[in-house]
Amino acid sequence: MSKSKDASAARAVLEYLNRQNRPYSAVDIFNNLHKEYGKTAVVKACESLTEGGKIKEKVYGKQKVYVADQGQFPDVDDNEIRNMDARIGELSTQSQDMDSQVKRLDAELRGLNSSISTEEAVLQLKRLTDECEACKGKLKTLMEGGKTVSPEEKDRIYTARTKYVKEWRKRKRISNDILGAILEGYPKTKKQLYDEVGIETDEDYGTSPPEI
Repeated sequence: MSKSKDASAARAVLEYLNRQNRPYSAVDIFNNLHKEYGKTAVVKACESLTEGGKIKEKVYGKQKVYVADQGQFPDVDDNEIRNMDARIGELSTQSQDMDSQVKRLDAELRGLNSSISTEEAVLQLKRLTDECEACKGKLKTLMEGGKTVSPEEKDRIYTARTKYVKEWRKRKRISNDILGAILEGYPKTKKQLYDEVGIETDEDYGTSPPEI
């Protein structure tokens, strides 16, 4: 490697160590400089800078680390350090508060994004209003003795009722079987299980599947 390249690597290493002001191994410096200089060049730069007294070398077993010469930096007043620590504490608290605020705003934004728009709400309101008016008209006709249900519609309604009542009974039976199996090994009462799981029964509302 040319002398100019060696000098360039040495300048880069020195500037990096002075700027970071913390210990690094030659490999760390090589990686942190984004491998702009070869590993051999970085090692040679560290050694030459150490020999020139521009950086300090610390040896820990087989590991060598390099750090900026602390003599070039001004002394730091203890009060200044304490003030900086206090400021760090304040900024950390502010950061936590901001994180909490960001989470709250994110949750609020998700809620707003999942809500329907004003235009959609207006259209939905109109549709429901029209349905309500139609139901009122149908109810008025029925109360006045009018016939608005055709035989075909009546049969369809009764068929649907039978289907839904059968499904109600079927699902109630399956649910009871499952809960019965759970209760066999459950250490508490049925009511406690239902409360913990959040189960609401027909009996809670004073109802039961009607006769078909």
